Amino acid sequence: MGNVLIFTGILLLIFGVLFNLIQKFHLPLLPGDILIQKDNYTFYIPIVTSIIISVVLTIILNLFK
Repeated sequence: MGNVLIFTGILLLIFGVLFNLIQKFHLPLLPGDILIQKDNYTFYIPIVTSIIISVVLTIILNLFK
């Protein structure tokens, strides 16, 4: 149980760093990503980006399995 929690924490850390890098380099939004900008408020949900990252990681991890 402890190993699962550690692995989940590491994955969350990696995804957090990836999303910060995506925002830092101002990569274009993919169709399906949600971006709402108001005067002093920005709300961003990278749905399609998350799906693509998930598919790529699944393929990579299955190659090493």
